[in-house]
Amino acid sequence: MRPLTIASPVPSPIRRRPVRRGAALLAVAGLMGSAAMPAARAQAVPPATLYSGGEILTMVGPRPSYAEALVERGGRILYVGPLAGARKAAGASARRVDLAGRTLLPGFIDTHGHFIYFGKNLVDADLFGASSVEDVVRRMKAQAAKVGPGEWVVGFGFNGNAMARYPSVADLDGVSADRPVMVVDSSGHAGAMNTAAFRAAGVSAATPDPAGGKFERGADGKSLAGKAEETALNLVREKRPAFSGATADAVATKASALWASYGQTTAQECGVGLGSDDIALVRNAIDKQLLSVDLYLCAKDSHVDAMASAAAKVVNDYGRLNPTADGGFQRQERLVSAGAARPGDTKGPLLRLRPDLDKRYVNRVRLGGIKFWLDGSIPTAWMSQPYATNPPGTEPGYRAYQQIPDAVLEQTFDRWWTSNVQINMHMNGDAAAEQALRAIEKALRKHGMADHRPVFIHASYLRPDQIQRLKAVGGVPSFLTSGLVPGGDTVVKLWGAERAANAMAARSMERAGIPFTFSHDAPVSPQPWILPLIDAGVNRRTASGLVIGPEQRVSPYEGLKAVTANAAWQIKEEQTKGTLEAGKLADLVILERNPLKVDPATIKDIAVVETIKEGRTIFRREAAGSAAPSSAAGGLPCPHELVGRQGGELSPEARRTLALLEGAARGSGVELDSSGSPLPLDQGAQSSLPGVLAPLPR
Repeated sequence: MRPLTIASPVPSPIRRRPVRRGAALLAVAGLMGSAAMPAARAQAVPPATLYSGGEILTMVGPRPSYAEALVERGGRILYVGPLAGARKAAGASARRVDLAGRTLLPGFIDTHGHFIYFGKNLVDADLFGASSVEDVVRRMKAQAAKVGPGEWVVGFGFNGNAMARYPSVADLDGVSADRPVMVVDSSGHAGAMNTAAFRAAGVSAATPDPAGGKFERGADGKSLAGKAEETALNLVREKRPAFSGATADAVATKASALWASYGQTTAQECGVGLGSDDIALVRNAIDKQLLSVDLYLCAKDSHVDAMASAAAKVVNDYGRLNPTADGGFQRQERLVSAGAARPGDTKGPLLRLRPDLDKRYVNRVRLGGIKFWLDGSIPTAWMSQPYATNPPGTEPGYRAYQQIPDAVLEQTFDRWWTSNVQINMHMNGDAAAEQALRAIEKALRKHGMADHRPVFIHASYLRPDQIQRLKAVGGVPSFLTSGLVPGGDTVVKLWGAERAANAMAARSMERAGIPFTFSHDAPVSPQPWILPLIDAGVNRRTASGLVIGPEQRVSPYEGLKAVTANAAWQIKEEQTKGTLEAGKLADLVILERNPLKVDPATIKDIAVVETIKEGRTIFRREAAGSAAPSSAAGGLPCPHELVGRQGGELSPEARRTLALLEGAARGSGVELDSSGSPLPLDQGAQSSLPGVLAPLPR
């Protein structure tokens, strides 16, 4: 295959002036000052980019649809269609990209991942593939030699189902007797700690098991053995000290680069609050503009109020610089709806100052939902009927266990059902699905139907009657299909043949007319991959070669929809993402081969050649197969980006304009001081935010 080529009539590319990290106030002041305005006007009609010479798969409609050419301008898709029309639309100054026979698709969308958590894991010990406790200990000792004195020694990724037992307190004390040591399995639902980690978390033999979790005990029935499941694991995990400085920056930049290398232009962190410093890490990424991909956030159910308070602080400290960095979910949506400029309206121009073409995002971050865990992983999936084979250490008739009270979920849906805040619920068993459906149906009876699109994360086993009820409430199932490869044989053993055959019932959803998505749940998957998800959904073949539920296999096209068009639908961004249509964001991915025209067993092996976010290349694979590095804010020059960001003080006019914008966001007036600066929000103003700071019922 010939190399991908780029031709441009412009003698040299436009070079973006570097932005100083952390100088958000000065950067925006420069944008609003007179020095920045000529640059903005000069870029009012940026040059276009014309893509042709390959297969352009639009993902529009129920069957594959191809276009001859695509034109991007200003970060959006200008034209999709015949080449002759593309040339006319692009104009003589357009940059030409010859796809060289490769396939152009909409950028992939992560519908359930843990972007921040994974970014942290990039500095931890890699335990994927560890085959024994001894192997885990060996790797952890190597990690202990790398981290500084007093720092936690953490590892992630061993397969607990494939090992005879989890590491014990004594095993991990052998890694370090004085520093906290914690290992978490590949599901993220269970782990083990040493004495120092338990001590740092305030956990002792006298600590009772928390609701929805369990500490494994020693032979005396009291002492801590090492293993902790579900909410018990969280009690220790959340005590890990905060990341800071360059390490905090690396969480965002390294995760961005990795997600982009797998063709994703939208990432997700569905569980902000798993770590005590998650909110600070997100804020750091916003302040320093560290992200190259969009990041959709879901707050952990127990951290919704903390997230809302942090968002309210962003209003005071940062919302004046990025006008949609608002105090919560509803203010975010209200500000977006107020963004259309009218004669004399200052809000529209200010909204356009940010790099985000979708103004629900603030420097690539959007707060979109809430996350609940209703059950656990394969051995702790809450079922309505007993397991076929009991996991070790469980009693006859084992069905796993409920993690949160019904009332909590029901009151949450009562509060948020008619809002734009999406409830995302982790569930593997049908009893967990039943809890979700009952809560939604109760809200529906009270409030009527709403375009909520509740997300059934994993939805690993739903009964046929539940699938019909899922459709009735507008739910969206998101399947971790690649989990069938390493975990499918365990599913058959523990859950039995019938439940295994109908696990991740994508074909049943398709027949019922329910849009479904595929998600990697990284770091539950060792990498945030996308093509292996499609491969697994198409083939459903386990590591042993067993095909689980062949009747639930879907076509490669349906698999691609699950990470593009359906994925955009799930996160309520179908108007801007998911398909190649004029007016949508130019979020694109170029693949080495067309997934619809290869042996389905090789879909996972297709290479991502290039990833493009709003017209700007954020990842490119070199011809030899190595990846070209891109910084989070780097990549190829982006013609539509504003340049000329210099420091300086906000002018009185700018301060007044920002104050008016803040007033519009609050739905109230704004008081100015004698210099024209807006007075800070007081506590009363913060507490008036509709539905944001009121605590969730527990």
